[in-house]
Amino acid sequence: MLCAASCDTRRLPRSRRAGWGWPRVRRLPSSPRRWWAWFPSWAWDGARPPSSGWAWDPGWGSASGRYGENNRRRPRAESRLPLASNRKAAPLSHDKRTVRAWVLYDFANSIYPAVVTTAVFPIFYRGTVVGSEGGVAELWWGWAVAVSAIIVALTSPLLGAIADRSGARKRFLGFYVVTCLIGVALMMTLEPGMVVAGFLIFILSNVGFESANVFYNSYLPDIVPPERLGRTSGYGYGLGYLGSALGLLLVLPFAREGRMEVVWTIVIAYFAIFSIPAFLFLPKDKRGAMGIGQAARKGLADFKRIAAEVWGHSNLRRFLIAFFFYIDGVLTIIVMAAVIAQGTFGFDQQQVIILFLIVQFSALIGAYSLAKPADTIGPKKVLSGVLCLWVAAGVAAYFVESPNVFYGLAVAAGFGLGSVQSASRALMASLIPDGREAELFGFYALCGRSSSVLGPLLFGGTTYLAGGNQRPGFLVLTALFLIGLILLQRVRDPKAPAALEGTT
Repeated sequence: MLCAASCDTRRLPRSRRAGWGWPRVRRLPSSPRRWWAWFPSWAWDGARPPSSGWAWDPGWGSASGRYGENNRRRPRAESRLPLASNRKAAPLSHDKRTVRAWVLYDFANSIYPAVVTTAVFPIFYRGTVVGSEGGVAELWWGWAVAVSAIIVALTSPLLGAIADRSGARKRFLGFYVVTCLIGVALMMTLEPGMVVAGFLIFILSNVGFESANVFYNSYLPDIVPPERLGRTSGYGYGLGYLGSALGLLLVLPFAREGRMEVVWTIVIAYFAIFSIPAFLFLPKDKRGAMGIGQAARKGLADFKRIAAEVWGHSNLRRFLIAFFFYIDGVLTIIVMAAVIAQGTFGFDQQQVIILFLIVQFSALIGAYSLAKPADTIGPKKVLSGVLCLWVAAGVAAYFVESPNVFYGLAVAAGFGLGSVQSASRALMASLIPDGREAELFGFYALCGRSSSVLGPLLFGGTTYLAGGNQRPGFLVLTALFLIGLILLQRVRDPKAPAALEGTT
């Protein structure tokens, strides 16, 4: 039988005490020898090794041993893409001026979705540029929205990876802002019958807008500490909804008169002027490990690996799947709000604009009022409460007949609209490891943009099968919120201690 003296590593040559020498047996303090002490630590099937006695410590590659108690096996995916709940405090860029500049960009870019995506350009394109009956205009517009969403969904993760590797995040942000504004400027050239040109111009501007948001969102975890993510994200969305309402009020008089060149000029000036502080005060680009061209080639080669890492990260995967479903419902309601108001409740254009303004101000209140709770109780709880509100509003909308009651539902939906987007961005930011911000916000955009194609198809298909009745479509959208709510419960809240362990 082996004795303690024969196992004392001090009696072995130095070359056999560590590294690739013979396995060692180390004595743990003050304990008699026991039979299980001669087995390696993995023999206990994951349990902690005993606190005393003899323990097997093979010196394979490190002095502490490959199977020692300090080197127990970790989940493979988490070791590559760790949880970001232990994210370091924000760097020196965390100051009020930087945060204000970041929030002001939300105010600046909000005029684009209000005027171009929602209220003015769709009516102008369908009624003036296309001007066809029988649903041809709706078909062109639907394809324009879908194609731009698909392009953004497919390119966002790759662009984020390139920006992280090359350190060119602000340059990418500027490039796509300029691309968006060029697209808006080209809208001044549109005349009746220029259907294909209008189709391509909208895709150009919308891809620029959505791609710029990928890089803009990725700054959030860099400029504020983790305990202020929800608050800052909420303030950004709140100011953005205020900007949407103000921008729409600015352009409406000219849109009614048909002076579309003035409308597009206001959009360009508004967006450009209020985004200047972001380019002046957001953190400067850091010198990356490689140039943009090399980063692009590397990003293409590593895209499959990065996607596998994201999928292997259990908490991030669960959140993105839940996000895919509930944001699908949110984006579908945003796109189809005017259609629902006109088709089900008989609203005219003036009432639709009033409804839009009510939703914007309600969303502003929701984003601001739930910004601080997202930091104190956690973004997951805020999201869960808001999704419950959306489910209740969706079921109620199925039974509502009065337009006045529908206004009340719009207030509730708008309140949830502001907070669901800000809390989602804060939760995503809390899950991202350092140095992967743009890359993983690209996958965030991938889920959001790809889902925006599915929702309108489900709503439109259900309405068609119901003989033009939109109310069954309300229940389909409600089901998306409910599925997202259920899946969200499997996400570990970054505010909870269990989320700090980094286990699957």
